[in-house]
Amino acid sequence: MLKPVPAILASDLPVRTPPHNFEAEQALLGAILMNNRAIERVSEFLRAEHFAEPLHGRIFAACLLLTGKSQIANPITLKTWLADDPDLAAQGGDAYLARLAGAAATIINATDYGRLIYDLHLRRELIALGEEMVNEAFKPDAGESATDQIEGAETKLYELATAGVQEGGFRSFKDSVIGAIEQAEAAHKREGRLSGVTTGLRDLDRKLGGLHASDLVILAGRPSMGKTSLATNIAVNAARALRQEVDEHGQKKTVEGAIVAFFSLEMSAEQLATRVLAERAEIPSHKVRQGELSHAEFQRLVDAQSELHLLPLYIDDTPALSVSAVRTRARRLARTQGLGLIVIDYLQMLAPGAAKRHENRVQEISDITRALKSLAKELEVPVLALSQLSRAVEQREDKRPQLADLRESGSIEQDADVVMFIYRQEYYLQRDKPEDGTPELAEWQEEMERVHNIAEVIVGKQRHGPVGTIKLFFSGEYTKFSDLDERHDADSPGE
Repeated sequence: MLKPVPAILASDLPVRTPPHNFEAEQALLGAILMNNRAIERVSEFLRAEHFAEPLHGRIFAACLLLTGKSQIANPITLKTWLADDPDLAAQGGDAYLARLAGAAATIINATDYGRLIYDLHLRRELIALGEEMVNEAFKPDAGESATDQIEGAETKLYELATAGVQEGGFRSFKDSVIGAIEQAEAAHKREGRLSGVTTGLRDLDRKLGGLHASDLVILAGRPSMGKTSLATNIAVNAARALRQEVDEHGQKKTVEGAIVAFFSLEMSAEQLATRVLAERAEIPSHKVRQGELSHAEFQRLVDAQSELHLLPLYIDDTPALSVSAVRTRARRLARTQGLGLIVIDYLQMLAPGAAKRHENRVQEISDITRALKSLAKELEVPVLALSQLSRAVEQREDKRPQLADLRESGSIEQDADVVMFIYRQEYYLQRDKPEDGTPELAEWQEEMERVHNIAEVIVGKQRHGPVGTIKLFFSGEYTKFSDLDERHDADSPGE
């Protein structure tokens, strides 16, 4: 028979006080009251809610308010603002403010005290987050899986870790000019003379200057135009071009190419890998899938695999991925492996996130594009997102896409730094073949010969440079895009 378990009394439990340092808070507030310039040293990162003692937070907030109005914050002026504060009255009222001024740290130490207060705030937040994670895990919720909870917790941890790290503020124009010259120098030293990540396509690189860090690049087109193929080609080309050097601090620095994160929401990782292998080995992908390979073709496939399997290309094929999950996984990859390019196939298949429900799809897409642009700036990498076009294209005689053809176009066009469209006239001509024996057949055949294997990439918007059209060679059999004219002089200036 089991013995009864003795009851646990609250007095038996160990009591742990959340980390705090009231003396540091008093010393900082005293420094501010004695010299209001001290608040300038901490106001960039410190807020009233970061103080462990709520009264100290309210005193700090009052100091911010007064100095923000160009008024003096001292024990005398604070009396008016805090006259009805019961906690201040309990501590002695005016006498407590005078004691704070007497416990002042020097203005030189104000930043150190502010950092200590902020660090202890983060520790308390970490404790609260841990408790929240435990409570969420215990709570049954059919609409949220354990994986969703993990990703949510990881996002909150990352936000807590990076809060206050990226401090804003002015930079002198001198520093900005030096940074611009360094970028130009790095671009000049590269073979392709690019300032961004190479696409591996000469004329496209010349038009764009590569894919620039912090840019949201949209690649749009109707179904069967080859959006995924072009995005895959760009991702592989960027990964193959990766070249890194070790700087004076022993850190790896990417000189060319990129480590690539590919979010494939439509195709599985195996399907995408099959397409890449087939393109590299120049074997029709359907033959690979169906196993219709000769011995020589299979050997070419093995050779291509040995070349590609070490590529710094990472594929996530989770379906219906939320934009917050994309952010979490991209941050994780950047932290563990490094990251230079994000590709998303495709935009309309991203979920807006469990926390946000919208009345219409336009608002959902608007939030998604803003989040992707924010991610590009945060990680300082280009984000290449594929997008579908509306059916309005099919109703026009000239089916070349325009900015207005973007689905839910307002936010996409506004948030994107570059908008590109892919168009293949051959696709539409094939569907309009005249009947045999008609006079129009010869004209149709001549037109088909003219546009055979030619794809157009139309740059409809570019913040950093000109718009225009680039022609590429497209091999539908191998789903491969390449430069149209191989005899083109690689050193000739771009148009």
